[in-house]
Amino acid sequence: MSVEKVKSFFQQYNMADRILEFDESSATVDLAAAALHCEPARIAKTLSFDAAGETVLVVTAGDAKIDNPKYKKQFGTKAKMLAPKEVETRIGHAVGGVCPFAVNDGVKVYLDVSLKRFSQVFPACGSSNSAIALSVRELETYSGYEKWVDVCKGL
Repeated sequence: MSVEKVKSFFQQYNMADRILEFDESSATVDLAAAALHCEPARIAKTLSFDAAGETVLVVTAGDAKIDNPKYKKQFGTKAKMLAPKEVETRIGHAVGGVCPFAVNDGVKVYLDVSLKRFSQVFPACGSSNSAIALSVRELETYSGYEKWVDVCKGL
């Protein structure tokens, strides 16, 4: 199970005990916000794309939406989300639990500036009923991100 991979990843930093697991689903922004009792914008949603054959994850604020022209300017190609059946194979996590931790080799992670307005965000942890509270600095550290990007519509 993918959440076990993420727990193992965080264990090396003595942080596995910070992973929250819920009895209810947290597979969408709204479900995660309800489970965490927070505003949906603070959910760090991880979107998976095929960027000209390269597997790319973009972590955005829960209320952000991809701006196609900005995405194309950043990645040099049209925003093409992975088909649900491709996600687990290419990323290492299934839809509903996609996160920027313990991903397959070759997957590139980018953080969208929409997250910078928060001191703490909540990304998933590999399953459809898990999350972790991280500061934005911690998200930078543990996601292994390439760089910050601006690929969402203005909020």
